[in-house]
Amino acid sequence: MKMEDCRNWNEKEYRASIVADRDVHSRTIFAAAFVPATASAVPEHVATASSNGSVALYPVQPSVSSSSHGIGDVGMTQNSPGIAKPSMIVGKHDGPAYGLLSYGEDDNALLLSCGDDGRIQGWRWKEIHAALSCETTSGRKLQPTLDFRNPQQRGPFSALCPIPETNALAANSRTGSLFAAAGDGCAYAWDMETGKNTMVFQGHSDYLHCIASRPSHNQIITGSEDGTARIWDCRSGECVAALDPWNAVKISKKPMAKLPWISCLSLDASDNWLVCGNGGHCVTLWSLPGLDCVTRICMRATPQAVTIANDQILTVGTQPILSRWSFGGTLLSQAVCAPLSAFSVSVHPSGLTAVAGYGGLVDIISEFGSHLCTFCCG
Repeated sequence: MKMEDCRNWNEKEYRASIVADRDVHSRTIFAAAFVPATASAVPEHVATASSNGSVALYPVQPSVSSSSHGIGDVGMTQNSPGIAKPSMIVGKHDGPAYGLLSYGEDDNALLLSCGDDGRIQGWRWKEIHAALSCETTSGRKLQPTLDFRNPQQRGPFSALCPIPETNALAANSRTGSLFAAAGDGCAYAWDMETGKNTMVFQGHSDYLHCIASRPSHNQIITGSEDGTARIWDCRSGECVAALDPWNAVKISKKPMAKLPWISCLSLDASDNWLVCGNGGHCVTLWSLPGLDCVTRICMRATPQAVTIANDQILTVGTQPILSRWSFGGTLLSQAVCAPLSAFSVSVHPSGLTAVAGYGGLVDIISEFGSHLCTFCCG
């Protein structure tokens, strides 16, 4: 037992430390993405969007992770990974930050974020890298290069409705367009040059969880709480197809519970394959040229983030497991990850995968399932 002198004990500082510790370990990382490297092919930082509104960069260092955190055990403790300090706090939203997106190339490349305040903010990667190279980046915030805000719609009796939150972002660099999935059930298109809202995509009956851009066809795909994924023509703003994963007639195997909301979706590099995760504990794979649902994968937990990489489907959700599936629905591998509930999965060209979620945890996993780096965002 460690004995300490309690004569100088400060109760206010003690209470403040308890609150601060609880805040860190109850935080949720809604999005994590690897920072584009300037020289090395291996990522050096990961960008995060947090429930406290911050958009921050954290170093990818194996030393951050404790050798005794027991990631390989299903019963790992939440407070085992060390608390990492951010290399830089890029910006902050008024409310939770929900999404991140890297847009553009070279000197014009941007880091974009969205959040509960309905704002879309962007910072130049060039300025971020320059700030990272300085020794005095702690606590420093950059001024956003762009700052969009969702339109405020009018309700009954012409009353102004609250500005809807932005839950996810997508972009088409060919047309210079940015797309936002909003909480009012609409998707908004923005011109990146003028900063003007150019189109509103209306048709869903409930709020949007996710959005993806299909540049080869000048389309976007939105996933909603109403249980449908809709494909929109960006030239006319019209819905050209509505996909219903729950009632896909060509797939007979269905999950146990009917919770049809679309939680996440992702396109492959060819824009021909779409994967949708929904609340019915399943993932569906669609061939977009024929609008056919070709595979349904039943899971034990609700998927909350999906992506397609190297002809594999990667899923994370309400269980601390990163799963890899073939397009035919065969389970290829599983790795236990740090967040008990994960909201983000991102794959780097080097093969590293970043999984982030509840507890403020970020877990960097290799393609072989080993854990390079695990930390709690402080």
